[in-house]
Amino acid sequence: MKKFLTLLLIIGLAPIIGGLYGILHDQLTYTISPEYYTKFKFYQFGLIDMGNEAIFPNPRIEVSAVGFMATWWMGLPIGLVLGLVGLIHRNNKQMFLATMKAIIVTIIVAFTTGLVGLIYGKLYLANKGVDWWLPENLIDTKNFIAVGSMHNFSYLGGLTGLLAGVIYIVRQKRKYEATNTNDKKGN
Repeated sequence: MKKFLTLLLIIGLAPIIGGLYGILHDQLTYTISPEYYTKFKFYQFGLIDMGNEAIFPNPRIEVSAVGFMATWWMGLPIGLVLGLVGLIHRNNKQMFLATMKAIIVTIIVAFTTGLVGLIYGKLYLANKGVDWWLPENLIDTKNFIAVGSMHNFSYLGGLTGLLAGVIYIVRQKRKYEATNTNDKKGN
C-alpha cells in the first residue's frame, strides 16, 4: 500500500516539476530570443490574439505561463513511467529516492539535449534556413531559429531522458541488492 501511495505522490509531483522546468527553460530562451515569444509563443498559447507583436508590461510572467503550460503535461507520462518502474524497489523509501533522482536525470538529459539543439540551431539551421513558419517582421531571425531548435530538441531530450531515468532506476535497484547481499555476507 505504501508503494502505491508513493507512486501516486510521484505521479502528482512530476507534472509540477515538469512545469517548473518549463518555466526556467523558457526564461532562458526568452533571454536569447524575446521575439520567439512576442511573435509566436504568446499567440500559440492563447495569451493574446493574432495581430501585431505581443507587448506585456512584465513579459517574464507570460513567459513563465507559457513554460509551465508547455511542459507540465510531459511530467505526467515521465512520472507515470518512472514511478511504475520504481515499483521494482523493495520499499517505498528506496522507490521514492530512486525515482526522484531519475526525474533529475531526465531533466539533465532534456536540458543538455536542448543546449545541443540551441547550438545546432545557431551554428547550422540559422545559416542554412528552415522550412518552419517564421514571422515576417523578425529582427533577429538567427536567435529565433536557435531557440526554436532548442525547444524541439528539448522534447526529444525529455524522451531520451526518460530512457536514461529508467536505466538509472534499474541500476539503483541492482546497487541496493548488491549492498544488501554484501551486508548479509559480512554478518
